Amino acid sequence: MIDYETYCKIQDHRTRQGLTITQTAQALGLHPQTVSKWWRIEHYRRRAQPKRASRLDPYKGLIVRWLDAHPLSAQQVFQRLREADFKGGYTIVKDYVRTIRPAHQRSFLTLSFAAGECAQVDWGEYGTITVGNTRRKLSFFVMVLCYSRMMYLEFTVAQTMEHFLAAHEHAFLALGVPEKIMVDNLKSAVLRRLIGQAPVLNPRYVDFARHHGFTIKPCNVRAGWEKGRVESGVGYVKKNFLNGLEFTDFSCVNPAARLWCDEIANLRIHGETHQRPIDLLQSERAQLKTPNANPYDLARVLTQRASPQFRVRIDTNRYSVPAEYAGRLLTVKLWPDRLCVYHQDQLIARHNRSYERHKDLEDPDHPKALLAQRRNAREQRLLSQFLTLAPQATAYYEGLTARQLNARMHLAKILALAEIHGREATARAIADALAFHAFSSQYIAHLLEARSRTRAQPVSPLSLTRRQDLLELELPEPDLSVYEVPDDE
Repeated sequence: MIDYETYCKIQDHRTRQGLTITQTAQALGLHPQTVSKWWRIEHYRRRAQPKRASRLDPYKGLIVRWLDAHPLSAQQVFQRLREADFKGGYTIVKDYVRTIRPAHQRSFLTLSFAAGECAQVDWGEYGTITVGNTRRKLSFFVMVLCYSRMMYLEFTVAQTMEHFLAAHEHAFLALGVPEKIMVDNLKSAVLRRLIGQAPVLNPRYVDFARHHGFTIKPCNVRAGWEKGRVESGVGYVKKNFLNGLEFTDFSCVNPAARLWCDEIANLRIHGETHQRPIDLLQSERAQLKTPNANPYDLARVLTQRASPQFRVRIDTNRYSVPAEYAGRLLTVKLWPDRLCVYHQDQLIARHNRSYERHKDLEDPDHPKALLAQRRNAREQRLLSQFLTLAPQATAYYEGLTARQLNARMHLAKILALAEIHGREATARAIADALAFHAFSSQYIAHLLEARSRTRAQPVSPLSLTRRQDLLELELPEPDLSVYEVPDDE
């Protein structure tokens, strides 16, 4: 038996180089009969190796009989073989059981629903989207009416309870309310499952269902095929609407989704019903209920303590409250588009909800009380400093306020003058101004300026010169001809 490389050399020597069998045998160091044999073979084939005996061979018939009688697992077969004095390992048993027993193929019943009987809902995710100065995960809510396959689609950047319930209400307004809604085991609908017991539903979702008059039908664990209509709808949204589509901002997504539903998704010929969902909806609409006219409180409620900067923090963003509520325990209600802050039963703040990150959102009215408090404190300090300048300072301040002047401005200027001219000079100026009923910082400044001027004293008596040469000066007559005007002008 030669290897594949030697076979290729024989073919090359005979075909390309044109050597004889004897020459090829001499070049490759082979017997001429070997060269002649492999030259006539068109394709190289290895000699089949004899099948090795297995330790499992004596037990294979027994294994087949066991599996025909009972649906045993490979581990159970191995345990029985050990009792029958089998010396091999578990892997060889498992591999053999897999070959003689084909994989179990699950089969499913086709579920059918009457008109208005049921709708299925689910969340989907598709990458990220730009929101302001950040990027958020892009989620979308899908509701499909099981009879007509009519679809409702809404995009969000969160899957919290307020978004889940708000998307339901928007779908009810567009489609109507079915008798029941099928959901999987997301926490907004099912809190937990206990073996042998009914699933524990989210009380908010139960209350919402009672409000609008539908029942909740949770699917079994790991049984997504039970809501195959909406699962197919989620896949259809990804393949037909989102695939290859690029959005620059989240504000563009929902308008495009509504247009896609109205013009493509609900107007196509459905692969199962072979009819358009919009046409089947006409016969289903009579069986769908109208949503409750009274609005349901969709808000998610949180309790937070305001920071010393009178802020509450929601999703890394900070929202202001009135300054007097700094440090107090407050209640925050979150809607998809807004949030409200309450102290006990009193609404104290309202903001548009931001889905950006690390933003500081302040209502201009909230710091006003703190600013007024600080301004009053500064004015009190200013007044106390002014009253210590002179005994007449109190009467002078009363005169300023009686004339409805900006007393704070005048006090600040007078205190500044006291730092320049001294407290004694300023006190005397205040007393003089009060005597003349002149209430103004400008009058005080004039008094201080006037009293700060000093008259220059002569250093020596005035002496006049007696020199004759300086007293008898003769100056030449000035030439006035330059001012004469010619007659021709």
